[in-house]
Amino acid sequence: MSITYREATIDDISVIMEIRFAVKENVLSNPNAVTPAMCVDYLDKLGHGWVAERDQQVVGFSYAASADNSIWALFVLPQLEGHGIGKNLLKLAADWLFQRGADQIKLGTQPDTRADRFYGLQGWTRGEMKNDIEVIYTMNRSLV
Repeated sequence: MSITYREATIDDISVIMEIRFAVKENVLSNPNAVTPAMCVDYLDKLGHGWVAERDQQVVGFSYAASADNSIWALFVLPQLEGHGIGKNLLKLAADWLFQRGADQIKLGTQPDTRADRFYGLQGWTRGEMKNDIEVIYTMNRSLV
């Protein structure tokens, strides 16, 4: 399977939203919590985004948030999970934050999910529960 990666553009927002709502885990309890306008803001103003493409179709995306040095989003079409796409998208976002001077970056995900296990396998440190539905992971620059 040939996958290419590139910076996300405003033209990708509709498919990014489709992918976000197609996931089987980390489903938004409030679908209005993530809007197309937010995805546009995270392209450049609040962070940066990337997409993965297979046969010129977007199949996954990631966003880095510059204000708090975090991974704002990382999602892959469910049928393509397990092919390294998420790993590469995560690396693009983390590298961008570290290149901008972050010493530590963080992200949150639902506990006891594939994503929860995935971040640990990528070398991230699992921390405390942020609230009843989200566990926090961190990655230090020194570990990269």
